[in-house]
Amino acid sequence: MRNAIPALLVVALLAATAVYADDDHTRARKALERGEVLPLTAILARVREQYPGNVLETEFEMEDDGYRYELELLDEDGYLLEIELDAATGEILEVEREDD
Repeated sequence: MRNAIPALLVVALLAATAVYADDDHTRARKALERGEVLPLTAILARVREQYPGNVLETEFEMEDDGYRYELELLDEDGYLLEIELDAATGEILEVEREDD
């Protein structure tokens, strides 16, 4: 029984993460339908022009001044980049490189 509780917590956490990701997708789709943001394909094309590599993760968030895409990208040199973009314009707002 002791092992069941941690396992249930892991399952609950995974389910909550899936719901959050689904909510993220729904908010992004609705904002796109309203013409408030650029499609993710356009955002990815813009990022790849300046930062070639593999996108590992995308997030869609609402900030005080508008929607943001946040990307994690593994660049061609093996560095992990966190890139924040304005979802309406595609402007790259911030790039952070995580060094080991």
